[in-house]
Amino acid sequence: MFFHDKRKRDLLGKWLIGVVAVCILFYLAMGNLNILGKSVLWVVNLLLPLVLGAFFALVFNVPMGFIERHLFPHTKRERLQRLRRPLAILLSILLVFGIFIGVAFLVIPQLAGAIKLLSSQVLESIDHLSQLETEAFWASIPFGDTISRIEIDWVAMQSKLEAWALNTGSNLMDGALNAAGSVAGTTVDTFIGLVFAIYILANKETLKRQGSRLIHAWIPQRAGNGLLHVATVCSRIFRSFVAGQVTEAFILGSLCFIGMLLLGLPYAAMIGALVGVSALIPIVGAFVGMFVGIFMILTVSPLKALIFAVFLLVLQQVEGNLIYPKVVGSKMNLPGLWVLAAITIGGELAGPIGMLLGVPAFSALYTLLKEATAARETALAAKEEDTPEGTA
Repeated sequence: MFFHDKRKRDLLGKWLIGVVAVCILFYLAMGNLNILGKSVLWVVNLLLPLVLGAFFALVFNVPMGFIERHLFPHTKRERLQRLRRPLAILLSILLVFGIFIGVAFLVIPQLAGAIKLLSSQVLESIDHLSQLETEAFWASIPFGDTISRIEIDWVAMQSKLEAWALNTGSNLMDGALNAAGSVAGTTVDTFIGLVFAIYILANKETLKRQGSRLIHAWIPQRAGNGLLHVATVCSRIFRSFVAGQVTEAFILGSLCFIGMLLLGLPYAAMIGALVGVSALIPIVGAFVGMFVGIFMILTVSPLKALIFAVFLLVLQQVEGNLIYPKVVGSKMNLPGLWVLAAITIGGELAGPIGMLLGVPAFSALYTLLKEATAARETALAAKEEDTPEGTA
């Protein structure tokens, strides 16, 4: 009987106490949402440097592993062997930050200048049209009488366009300065996160071993093994994604730069760097680089802008069908539909960083769900085979 089994009674009592405790906590949380929100915000602010450090460590770990493998690979000197890890960490940090800062300083000033140049050209065209209207030029062209009756305030249009150009150009520069200011405003959190990331990278093998010991000691074996498997899959997919995307972006940016030089297109270095960096975001990034490049070249020559658009579309087809499968291959294991969904959801949640990290996150979830589904199907098939025929 159930009530004569002390172990079952104790287990039932624990479950009942747990359910009641959860219900009470839920009731208290719903009645004190303001306090709960402030508490969550306090915890987030408290853990922000550590979260930044973990994120930095994940990103820096990819180039650091490559650099460490190729830094003094055959040396027998103990001093050089001890310097291998610190030098690899330093070089990976300089590499990652240097790429993004260099591209920002290369692109933003020229983009602001291109906006001002294009607006001045449009303003000159408006002045010319205004002069044509005052000179009664419309009578000499087809439907000129009809067009001449249309009231167009060229002066107001010109002033609005001038205001738009000035605001857009200044907003770009102000946006860059505000971004730098926001980074400076969180200098303490960023610095602590960077130091935390360095400690993680310097002792990653020890931390991995300690984490595995804690999981095996405090979590049931089945759940612990599942948690370690999830961590392994996420780490492998993120590392493959970052390494593949960076390699593919470098190849695409280099090919774009070389092709633009051969075609005699302007802004080759800037647009090549922008196309390479924007290609880090799958699907969407390539179009961002293309539209900005078209806008930049349009200030020089509309024909060259058209040539650039055709060239980049052809290059993207070559990259998507030949380069990307070879570089990244099937490591991500994520269909195109879910790639687009990952980019959309990630962008809504965390902006550009969410668009970048959404793909490996969805890929890890997709891989784990696929493995769990396959294991479930295997278990159900084995259960059906063990069931005697004619049994309900």
